Formats: sequence, structure tokens, C-alpha cells
Amino acid sequence: MLVIKHENKLQLRAGDKLIQEFHVVFGKHAIGHKRQEGDKKTPEGRYVLDYKKADSAFYKAIHISYPNAEDRSQAKAQGVNPGGQVMIHGQKNGWGWLSFINQQFNWTNGCIALSNADMQQVWDKVAPGTVIEIKP
Repeated sequence: MLVIKHENKLQLRAGDKLIQEFHVVFGKHAIGHKRQEGDKKTPEGRYVLDYKKADSAFYKAIHISYPNAEDRSQAKAQGVNPGGQVMIHGQKNGWGWLSFINQQFNWTNGCIALSNADMQQVWDKVAPGTVIEIKP
């Protein structure tokens, strides 16, 4: 899986082959790499989708393995908490009908958000253990 933040795209890939592409939005402060809890940034780098959460506060969620060892080390050096619980998810439960508006701006606390219909497709096609690369 590849996420390109400046293009607001999430791509499902098989090697170099593009399988499917989705429009996504990010944390309110989307530019730059997540450095600490509460900065409302979406991480950049290579991570793993390590588990799925069907009973999320949002329409389904897939957890991203942020923070990795490098993120934790940088946060420790800066004396901050790196944060966590970064997910790929759909809309807030009960608000899916607003995705035509919500998907026009960055609104999450650092997660990657899709419309519920798109999230269902990603949910169905992506297994835990999948590598995700998030590029600026």
C-alpha cells in the first residue's frame, strides 16, 4: 500500500502495478511527519498495518504500526510522547452521509480517512501484515 499525502491518494498495489486508488484526507496539520501526540499530523515513512478494528468509533479501522523504533527514539530525544493509535478509517459513526463534505479537507487527528464505501473496499482487500509506505 502506498499513500501520497500531497496528492491525497491511497493506492493498493501489487509490486509496481496499481490495483486501485482512493481519495483520502489526513490530520488537520497534514504537512510534515508526525513527531508527537496531539500535533494532528499524519506520519510519514514505512509501517505495517498490524490489525483491523471493526468496532471502532469510525466506520472500520486498520491500525498503522506508528510509532516505530525511530519515531520513539526521536520523540524521546525531544522529550515528547510520540503518540499512537494512527489508523486508516472511514467516517465517524453516524456521520457517513457527510463524507461528500468531510473528504474535501483534512479533519482527522493524524489518521488517514476515506469515505465509508471506499473504506469497505480497502477493508476487504487488505490483510494485517501489509506494508504501508506514507510519502509526503
